[in-house]
Amino acid sequence: MSAASVNESGGTYSVIETREDYLAAVERIAGGEGPLAIDAERASGYRYSQRAYLIQVFRRGAGTFLFDPPAIGSFAELNEAVHDVEWVFHAASQDLECLREVGLDPQRIFDTELGARLAGLPRVGLGTVVESLLGIHLAKEHSAADWSTRPLPASWLLYAALDVELLVDLREAVARLLEEQDKSEIADQEFAEVLNRTARPSSRGEGWRRLSGVHSIRNPRNLAVAKALWEARDAYARETDVAPGRLVPDASLVAAAKALPASKRELASLKEFIGRASRSELGRWWSAIEEGKAAEELPSLRVPGVETIPPPKAWADRNPDADRRLKAARPRVVERAEALSLPVENLLTPDTLRRVAWTPPEPLTVESLVVALANLGARPWQIDATVQIIHDAFVEASQGVSEGEESPS
Repeated sequence: MSAASVNESGGTYSVIETREDYLAAVERIAGGEGPLAIDAERASGYRYSQRAYLIQVFRRGAGTFLFDPPAIGSFAELNEAVHDVEWVFHAASQDLECLREVGLDPQRIFDTELGARLAGLPRVGLGTVVESLLGIHLAKEHSAADWSTRPLPASWLLYAALDVELLVDLREAVARLLEEQDKSEIADQEFAEVLNRTARPSSRGEGWRRLSGVHSIRNPRNLAVAKALWEARDAYARETDVAPGRLVPDASLVAAAKALPASKRELASLKEFIGRASRSELGRWWSAIEEGKAAEELPSLRVPGVETIPPPKAWADRNPDADRRLKAARPRVVERAEALSLPVENLLTPDTLRRVAWTPPEPLTVESLVVALANLGARPWQIDATVQIIHDAFVEASQGVSEGEESPS
């Protein structure tokens, strides 16, 4: 097989599977010019791991390359060859983790999805943005495919190659929009934040608390059973490299935890307990239920170590001052986002605004608010765009009480 994964004259695509062909491809990529377009395909929804099963690379002057990561192993040589150039992604946060697993770790990125969002485009999926800015229709029929399939069908390879072949052109079109709107510096800060945020080591922690529907369980004993079931499923999914939900759905685990069946037979007869491993591994699930029932240390209903604030609808009763601050500031932040042609969540996340409204700095000054917003993760450009209007809204909300509104006695 040639090191090049695509015939330059428009022939079929093939996957690079050997170290020899991989190293030859690295040499060609190193001799290319300009930024590196990169994408990765996983098997989310099919496999337990989030590893990359295909990595696509394009660079002008070099061509398009489709790599088989499980077959190749480490991509350290490619990382070294393009370490200093800009890497172009569409939705970088989805791919950075799996790329880092094989040794691909960019130092500078351009994210066309995030850039399009910052430029105010109403829809930012790759196909939509390509069609809008480049006038090319890009089919997306294989986006949810099982990329761990071998061999990969030719139609899938064509789809995967097109995902990167247009990215450099798209990057230039998005960059022009950002420059025209004076948002290039904003975009640079956001791209850096994505790069740094994703680089932080993640911990599974209490992963069972992400079980869909677990919030509806209000008894610690039932919660202990849900935890044990989740852990049993997670261990089996890891062992078999199958997506947990394909073994037994979240809803089934929650239903079993709520029902607390008294026997294995009763568990088997639970109509909500479904999934391809629900009966073949019945003993595994029953053991987990018994473990949860016997647990001496029960999990708390609230997530430990996480500072929570109530939903805003409860603020009027729980914290009237915070309620007034949030109601005064929120429409101004929305108005500011509209003036900048930005989604409001990109200007300032709703959670950040809620938290600073619930517990504002004391004394309240623009300077102290700058520190508070930064501590909550706001970027410098976000702070510059919002700090004054938030400060003014908070002050006016406070003055409204002191100048005539009756405070609760």
